[in-house]
Amino acid sequence: MNDVTELTSVDWNALLEMVKTSGVDFGLKLIVALIIFYVGRLVARMLVNGIQRIMQAQEVDKILETFVGNLVYWTLMVFVIIAAINHIGIETTSLIAVMGAAGLAVGLALQGSLSNFAAGVLIVVFRPYRVGDFVEAAGISGVVEQVQILTTILKTGDNKQIIVPNNQIIGSIITNYSANDTRRVDMTIGVSYDDDLDKVRATIQALIDADPRIHKDPEPAIVVSALSDSSVNFTVRTWVNTGDYWGVKFDLTEAVKKRFDQEGISFPFPQQDVHLYNKS
Repeated sequence: MNDVTELTSVDWNALLEMVKTSGVDFGLKLIVALIIFYVGRLVARMLVNGIQRIMQAQEVDKILETFVGNLVYWTLMVFVIIAAINHIGIETTSLIAVMGAAGLAVGLALQGSLSNFAAGVLIVVFRPYRVGDFVEAAGISGVVEQVQILTTILKTGDNKQIIVPNNQIIGSIITNYSANDTRRVDMTIGVSYDDDLDKVRATIQALIDADPRIHKDPEPAIVVSALSDSSVNFTVRTWVNTGDYWGVKFDLTEAVKKRFDQEGISFPFPQQDVHLYNKS
């Protein structure tokens, strides 16, 4: 009986010692793996920052800089994670094989993400817009802030951040309002049939001449475009710098109203004549 008790005690002591040794060994490996991960992430970020500085020195487009930076960072992080896992003792060869097999299934399940990535590459290559451009795409209007691997980030005029999948942008009509240096301001101004058309034209021309933001070339156009039911419509077309578009449009609209009031030029309201017949 004493022999059995002594043997059992020895076995438990040996098992406890083995657990302690294994735990300490695994703990040390885990600590080193975490250090590998932390240092690897730090090095990856330093390399990406270096690449971005080089691209900035070469005046590479901001979209390409951000896209390449994100792509390089996550590619390096995959190797860092594999190295950390390998140090713990997990066989990465079989893990990579399993990941490769699972990657096919995941790829089929994430076709939308892959198409977003491909669309991001197309945006970087063909550059339909740049960071800072005001665009309308996928039904959203805003200023381009970033083009990431899968999405494009837009900031709307009321300061909302909109994240749009790249494939929706590539699959839609893209209107880039900032692509050209100049834009045309189109306005339709209706006046009464009783007003002097030459006076109206001269008044509008004087307002245009007084605004230095409006280009003289191409020459502004002031033409009678329609004889509508209640008014004679003038179409006014002027060219301005792209950045002055909204300022000129708003200011000219207000100036026309004030000057027309001073000159006695009327803005007719929609009206309808009703004729009553007495059949008594």
